[in-house]
Amino acid sequence: VTLAYNKDPSPVKLNLGVGAYRTEEGKPLVLNVVRRVEQQLVNDPARNKEYLPITGVADFNKLSAQLIFGADSPAIREGRVTTVQCLSGTGSLRVGGEFLAKHYHQRTIYLPKPTWGNHPKVFTLAGLTVQTYRYYAPATRGLDFQGLIEDLGAAPSGSVILLHACAHNPTGVDPTPEQWEEIRKLIRSKALLPFFDSAYQGFASGSLDKDAQPVRSFVADGGELLMAQSYAKNMGLYGERVGALSIVCKSADVASKVESQLKLVIRPMYSNPPIHGATIVATVLKDRDLFNEWTNELKGMADRIISMRQQLFDAIRARGTPGDWSHIIKQIGMFTFTGLNSEQVSFMTKEYHIYMTSDGRISMAGLSSKTVPHLADAIHAAVTKAV
Repeated sequence: VTLAYNKDPSPVKLNLGVGAYRTEEGKPLVLNVVRRVEQQLVNDPARNKEYLPITGVADFNKLSAQLIFGADSPAIREGRVTTVQCLSGTGSLRVGGEFLAKHYHQRTIYLPKPTWGNHPKVFTLAGLTVQTYRYYAPATRGLDFQGLIEDLGAAPSGSVILLHACAHNPTGVDPTPEQWEEIRKLIRSKALLPFFDSAYQGFASGSLDKDAQPVRSFVADGGELLMAQSYAKNMGLYGERVGALSIVCKSADVASKVESQLKLVIRPMYSNPPIHGATIVATVLKDRDLFNEWTNELKGMADRIISMRQQLFDAIRARGTPGDWSHIIKQIGMFTFTGLNSEQVSFMTKEYHIYMTSDGRISMAGLSSKTVPHLADAIHAAVTKAV
């Protein structure tokens, strides 16, 4: 998508395929708090570039677990959580996948249909067998909750279930708190193993705690789970590859054994993780003022995306475009599954120079107040004229 966009000479071209935040001016954003911390680090003469331990920056691991599970989490207090620094979300998923393929009795992982395009490849190469469970209902452009419950209910006991912690990619459709509770009860009653992928904590609703709520309910029941975390989106550290894999175990004894096995997965894969990005995150998370500055900037990004949803919905409604477009404001996070088909998408690319994935997924962060009318015109034309 990006290659085709780059080749297009049109002055009105618009790239809505990119999975990274953009400002109102369409530019990449480096958070002010990140710039400040980087200056501190550069000017600290005590810092060096020595190798990290296999598990990474100790403070980063401890604070990452607290950020997702809660500072007062009983699992952390009881020493039942082991956390290792990994290469962003993708690396965390891969390390977790290889650990499961080596040590867990069930080698099948169920992914929501659809899911992030990299998920099936990551887990297949890690040595797991990939199956899917129903998730998205095209007719309502919402959650196929009935299908989801049926498919998880039919999964063999012990199977691994991948869950998007919040802001499901690519659909932007999340379960309600009540639906999450039903999913949790089913997963626990069937002894399934949840593996959460958290790429958007704080980025979805603007609240770190609200976005972590589904995960915390699974930790509160005392059961086991895996958690892959990424700071690409919520701290804008895409290219620094900052992530963590946490495994919540039944006991502190199991957690320490799990950590030693995770080291054996990581050592031949990339030896140890990079130092710079994780040190930025640890510095922000442990300083109250920096943390507050970060959460304000994070809420600013989330609010801009929520506002883009509202503006797009209003613009489509103002044009009298056929169909119910309320899913645009009901969905959450960076992406919206528009419900446009591949013919409509290619019509919009050809006639309006708007680029997105062929399944009709658009990145809300790629929009601005200036470009919303152009997109609304294109959607109206695609729906009323395109075959």
